[in-house]
Amino acid sequence: MEGLRFNQADSEDGETGMKKTPKSKKKPATVASEDPRFTAVIDALAAEPMFKEILTAHAASKKEPGRKFGSNGLKVNGKLFAMSVRGKLVVKLPKDRVDGFVASGLGERFDPGHGRVMKEWLVVAGEKPPWVELTKEAHDFVKGLPR
Repeated sequence: MEGLRFNQADSEDGETGMKKTPKSKKKPATVASEDPRFTAVIDALAAEPMFKEILTAHAASKKEPGRKFGSNGLKVNGKLFAMSVRGKLVVKLPKDRVDGFVASGLGERFDPGHGRVMKEWLVVAGEKPPWVELTKEAHDFVKGLPR
């Protein structure tokens, strides 16, 4: 039957039988509070006019229902370049830059949870390298600006 699933359960007389239970309905997504360090990045970018459109879109996306992966991130030309994941900064940079940060111990490659490590995505947990500078570098990389 549609909308129902059957679970094996004991009946009142001790017999094991099948019991109809309604499918659980998904709860609406809740907006988690943003990491204060990522908020500081957003505040720093707000001081620069070139980020106005990006930050306006970011603020609007927080109000949308059914948020998906990356919806809390910053995008340029529709492409994600920075986000906060579990209190860490995640930025898209050229592979050689990611390799350098990983080799120096300042970051690690990003795994979105399905076991496939992303070569051009860096996760930074600490304050070094500076989050604002990394976010600007990621913006320029994704937008295709020379650095």
